[in-house]
Amino acid sequence: MTSEPRLVSSTAVDAFPDRQDELPYRRRQQALLRDFGTATLQTRDFRQILQHAVELSARGLGCSYAKVLEYLPDEQRLIVRAGIGWPAGTVDHATLGADIESPAGFAYQTGQSVISNHLEEETRFRTPKLLAEHGIKRAINVLIRRGGEGDTPFGVLEADSHYPGQFDDADADFLAGFAGLLGIAIERQHADAKLQEALDHEALLTREMSHRVKNSLTSVVGLLRVQARGSESLDVKRALENAAMRVASIAEVHDHLWRGSKIGYVDLSDFVSHLCQNLQSSAPEHRLQSRSDPIIISADKAIPLGLLVNELVTNAIKYAYVDGPGVVMVDAREIDGHLRVEISDEGAGLPDGFDINQPRKSLGFRVISGLVRQLMGEITISKNIPRGALFTIRFPLDHPARSPDAS
Repeated sequence: MTSEPRLVSSTAVDAFPDRQDELPYRRRQQALLRDFGTATLQTRDFRQILQHAVELSARGLGCSYAKVLEYLPDEQRLIVRAGIGWPAGTVDHATLGADIESPAGFAYQTGQSVISNHLEEETRFRTPKLLAEHGIKRAINVLIRRGGEGDTPFGVLEADSHYPGQFDDADADFLAGFAGLLGIAIERQHADAKLQEALDHEALLTREMSHRVKNSLTSVVGLLRVQARGSESLDVKRALENAAMRVASIAEVHDHLWRGSKIGYVDLSDFVSHLCQNLQSSAPEHRLQSRSDPIIISADKAIPLGLLVNELVTNAIKYAYVDGPGVVMVDAREIDGHLRVEISDEGAGLPDGFDINQPRKSLGFRVISGLVRQLMGEITISKNIPRGALFTIRFPLDHPARSPDAS
């Protein structure tokens, strides 16, 4: 139980109720039970459900005090988990015996509803110290069962009054109705916990898979680079180096997948920054600048985008600055549910009439065209100002989301 309980003051809920007119009294109980059932379906805050149960059950019985007791198997005692009327420090601290020598323990051990209208005269069990200290004269205790067949009961729901009077079987049935709804809520909480455990396990396996894929791809990158260094053919060397950089881009995505806070997604800003750092290390004489909005994108988008950035930055490094070092800029922004990525340089620029879709273009540009289609996007090419080339890629984001770290 993770949330803090709301502690209730010792102010009485009601004075001893006037029960001369039985019908309105029972109708009020039915209305309170219905309200609790509705409220229980609308929240998964278990502490809030427990507290609401004691408040409404006490109101329905005209009691000043009520509490939920959870059984602690290791200690074989019942601990107060929610309460009304009791002083601060009672919830999560005060305990009662779970043996048949106490009213709550008797209800827990026998599974029977226990009505005691004269605690000071009881011979079936002793009056717990907590009740005696607050002058409790009568009490009802009902078992809170778990939803699963054969499960150990959760504990006891108890209503107490320091006014003389008579609880009857109908009052016990009313309290048992609350206990039944609490049992359903407890089972739902248990099911939620099991589901979360399964999801956490699945997330762990997914992260582990991404980590292993990243390690495998990194090994492939190393092998390709070894082959490139050992090749005597300049064309083969370049082809192997290009292949290594493409595989490294995919490895970078998987590296972010297993490290990221959201399974199956990467932080675009962090991803683009690391990708450009890796590209920079392969061309130290040039300067790469990157800027990106803090967007979370899926791996299905990140992988082709990483390959696109790799191809366009690599092309700029190779062909824009034939006479010396230069600057390549990568800028990624979200605009109206689309991601716009600009890769620009200040180099020689593209020849007049250049068309990326011409069949005779290089493998790199054919790869670029294919990746843009995979993203269901579009690419435009224009002159950069004052000089150089500007490639603009625009594609839709399925579920654009801001990074959790964004301000």
